[in-house]
Amino acid sequence: MVIGLLLIYWVHNQYYIEVVVTPLSSFEGRQYPFISVIVPARNEENNIRRCVKALLNQDYPNFEVIVVEDRSTDRTPQILAQLQAEERKGRLLVIRGEELPPGWAGKPHALVQGATAARGDWLCFVDADTFASPSLLVSTLESAWSTGADLFTMLTYQELASFWEKAVLPLIFTGLSVGFPARRVNNPELSDAIASGQFILVRRDVYEATGGHASVRERIDEDKALAELIKGSGYRLVLADGRAVARTQMYTNLGGIWEGFTKNIYLGLRDRLGLLLFGAIVGLFGALALPFWLVAGLFWWGAEGGLQPGIVSAQAVVLWVYLLFVRARQAIALEISPWYALTLPLGALIFTAMMFTSTVNVLSGRGVRWKERVYYQKD
Repeated sequence: MVIGLLLIYWVHNQYYIEVVVTPLSSFEGRQYPFISVIVPARNEENNIRRCVKALLNQDYPNFEVIVVEDRSTDRTPQILAQLQAEERKGRLLVIRGEELPPGWAGKPHALVQGATAARGDWLCFVDADTFASPSLLVSTLESAWSTGADLFTMLTYQELASFWEKAVLPLIFTGLSVGFPARRVNNPELSDAIASGQFILVRRDVYEATGGHASVRERIDEDKALAELIKGSGYRLVLADGRAVARTQMYTNLGGIWEGFTKNIYLGLRDRLGLLLFGAIVGLFGALALPFWLVAGLFWWGAEGGLQPGIVSAQAVVLWVYLLFVRARQAIALEISPWYALTLPLGALIFTAMMFTSTVNVLSGRGVRWKERVYYQKD
């Protein structure tokens, strides 16, 4: 029981991020370098209007927004055409993406096209499901300057609306905090590196010196790959808490969550297979072993009574009470009902199944599917 309590405590205390983005409206005594905001958009009809309008509504005075329309099959092109017609300041450029060449993943290809067209001293890559506050650019650039970052990335506020988002995604966020603690990512003496594709701000000269997304062209987990490339080249990587200046809603249903994470869990951890195995074991423990321990112990105690069954049951109850407490605390931090802590076994089972499926899909040659494209598929 003691080991279980310590494990629960350790797993749920990796969230701390020392760099926090504070909303600002202007700089004090600083010039405003030109920033190019680049948004890749493939089949984003549900998000693209909100994303682009929020970016165009920045307090920052010196920027452009480049959207790479990556051959969508939904209404994304039509919505972008409407937005471009409505934009009166000439800040919005929409690029029709080129055909995907062999050896490239779709998102790196789109981002390279955006970076090629960009005029900025800083390049800001934003996902189409991320929605900026008006202070996003000025606040993040000030944070990048104050921390000496060459690549500045951040975790955004997560909008969780559906049952499946609230049941599964908080466990994935916990897993990410364990696998890539900010204190290690932000330590220049350690090799740990990750970035959130929802928001990446990088100096253009650093991007070009390292080859940028062209150097990670085959990677679906291009955000992590870019962070590894830039930090590994001796530049400063900073991971921050940016919940005050941007919001994201990644997925709205179980199908989207499944496709979104089975595409990159294994690929993002293939260089850290011990961590992947640890995650699977912890997930199965939360989904199957711990519930079985509680139910079996209570059944044994109810059927036979006695000291030993009582101790077994009491240990399981203590673990469950503590685990539900920390899960409820995380739910409150995510601004969802603490009752979602009770969905832990279901969410953990789905998370473990996604880890298993992601691994099998890549190693078996079935490939992974994302936005109507298939990658890592063997003939």
